[in-house]
Amino acid sequence: MTEILIQTKKNVKIIALLENGKLVEYYEEDNEGIKKEGNIYIGIIKDIIKGMQSAFVDIGTEKNSFIHLKDVLRQVDEKKESYDTNIRIEDILRPNQKILVQVKKDSNEQKGARVSTHINLPSKYIALLPNSDIITISQKIEDKKEQERLIKLVKENLSENNGAIIRTSAQNKEKEVIEDIKRIETKWNNIIETSVNPKLNKGKLLYKSENIIEKMLMDLSDEKIDKITVNNQKTKQEIENLKKENIEYKNIKVEIASNILEKYDLEKQIEKMQNRKIWLKCGGFITIDKTEALTAIDVNTGKYTGTQNLEQTVYKVNKEATIEIAKQLRLRDIGGIIIIDYIDMKSQENKDEIEKLLKEELKKDRSKTQVEGFTKLDLMELTRKHICSHKN
Repeated sequence: MTEILIQTKKNVKIIALLENGKLVEYYEEDNEGIKKEGNIYIGIIKDIIKGMQSAFVDIGTEKNSFIHLKDVLRQVDEKKESYDTNIRIEDILRPNQKILVQVKKDSNEQKGARVSTHINLPSKYIALLPNSDIITISQKIEDKKEQERLIKLVKENLSENNGAIIRTSAQNKEKEVIEDIKRIETKWNNIIETSVNPKLNKGKLLYKSENIIEKMLMDLSDEKIDKITVNNQKTKQEIENLKKENIEYKNIKVEIASNILEKYDLEKQIEKMQNRKIWLKCGGFITIDKTEALTAIDVNTGKYTGTQNLEQTVYKVNKEATIEIAKQLRLRDIGGIIIIDYIDMKSQENKDEIEKLLKEELKKDRSKTQVEGFTKLDLMELTRKHICSHKN
C-alpha cells in the first residue's frame, strides 16, 4: 500500500511517502515558496565576467543569478560532442540583453542562483528540451525494442527543434505519450509568447516549477498511490484541484486527519532517519557524513564476526549495507557526489556483485543516479540528483 501524508504546520509542509507503513521518502517544503530551481525567467544581462567566461543575470530576485558560457551555447550530448573552446562569452552576450533562462541550482547565502538557457520542462511521460535535437531515454527502461519504439514515437511527434528525455513512466504507452507531448509543447509555446512581450524590460518569473507534491504525483501516479492524508481543508482542496486537472489521479482517495505524524509511529521513523549511524540486521553499521563537497558513507563490520571466512563475512556486511544505503539515499534525499567506503574485498567477483546490487536497488529511487564504480582506492563513487532542491 502506497500512501502520501502531508502535514502543514506554520510555514512548512511535511511530506512523507510510505510503502506498507514504512517511510521511504521525506521532505520539508517551505510554504512561502522560496524554491526557485526549475523556474523559468526572462532575465537581463547585467555584467560580463570575461575571465570566467560567465555573466551575471538579473532575474528579478534579490541576488543576480550566474550563467556560464556552456549554458548559453547550443546544448550538446557531451558523450558524443564537445563545446567549441574558442568562443568567448562577450561574443554572445552583451549588457542589458534579454535572455530566457531556467534556474538549475538555487541561490544560497553566498551566491545567487545558477541559470541556463538549456530548458528542461518536465511532464508525465517526457521532459521537453526546447531548441535541442537531443532525444534520450531513461536508463530504467532496459528493453532495447521498447527503447527504439519510444524514441521513434517521440521523434515523430515532437515539433522541429525540440528534443526530449523519455521518462520511465512512458514504458508501454503510446497515445498517452503523444498527448503528453502536445500538452507540454503548448505550455512551452505559451512561455515563449510571454517572453517576447516588448514591455518586459526587467527580470521576471514566467513559469513556476512544480512543488514537491505535484512532482511526487507526476512521478508516482502509475505506481498506484492508494491514499493521500492531509491535516487541513486547504491542502485537501489543493489535491482535489490537481485531481481535476489530471485524469490519471482520479482514483486517489484524499482524507483529512488531525495527528498525521502519530500514524505508523512516523515521528520515530523520522527521528531514526536523522541519525548519523544506522545499524544493519547482521550487526554491522554504516555512518553517513555530509560535507559541502560530497557525502561520505562508511561501512563497518560492527558486532558482526561471521561464521565463515573473512571474505564472506565482509561480503555479507557490504551486501546488507548496499541495500540500506540505497534506502537512505532516497529517504534522506541525498544529492551530489556520494563516496561509499566499503569494507575491503579481495575478490573482484564480489566487488562486481556489490556494484550490480547497488545499481539494482537504486532503480527503486525516482531520482536520477549514476554509479561510476570502484575507484583505484577501492571507493565506490556515484552521483544523485536531489528531488527537493532546498535540501543540503
